[in-house]
Amino acid sequence: MSSPAKYVAEPEDWAQPLQRENLSDRAYLSLRDALMRGQLRPGERLRLRPVAARFGISPTPMREALLRLVVEKALALDARGTVMVPQLTLDQLLEIRAIRVDLEGKAAAAAAERATVDEIAALEAIHDQILSAHGQQAWGTAVELNTRFHLDLCRLGGLPITFEIVENLWVRCGPILSHLYDAGVPEDWDPHPHLRLIRALRERDPDSAREAMRVDIEHGGHGLLAHVAQNPPVE
Repeated sequence: MSSPAKYVAEPEDWAQPLQRENLSDRAYLSLRDALMRGQLRPGERLRLRPVAARFGISPTPMREALLRLVVEKALALDARGTVMVPQLTLDQLLEIRAIRVDLEGKAAAAAAERATVDEIAALEAIHDQILSAHGQQAWGTAVELNTRFHLDLCRLGGLPITFEIVENLWVRCGPILSHLYDAGVPEDWDPHPHLRLIRALRERDPDSAREAMRVDIEHGGHGLLAHVAQNPPVE
């Protein structure tokens, strides 16, 4: 196990100016994607006018997008009514993790029966990029790539309803992923769970794919559990 890694925000801006119709829907999708990929951090406040200005739209469609995510519990309101990124409790994180183990495990097993050679190679390429990001200590990039690896793999299972539920879970837990590397980068996996997953897909082995996913989710998130346990949400 390497020494704990400090999260360093990446320079890319998650908010891009919007210029077409359906601005509220587009802002909603952009915010949702930023949450899912860990680009917004727990406790971060999203004040209406500054966020609207970042997107280049008026406050009205921005408010609609924010409140839509509040209704979905992806965002929350603080005591003053300001929209903020919620902080998960330890129990919530453990529950989400358990659901992910079940659903992503099923999707991985299904993917082992249907993924093509090219699709598996694309997953391996993402994993290689994750390792490269580790080497550069580009933790934000590594978090985004890890999200992409899991969601792309889940999509390969061909279970659209399961994928939709999993994606919603990632929206809820995505912000806490900024602490994914708080406990350092595990070095005692032989091989890395992602490589075990890729091998299981190539060997058409659903059981091994499901088990590799369980190991990845349960043992790869120790930094998240430690952070939440040490920094419980402020009531």
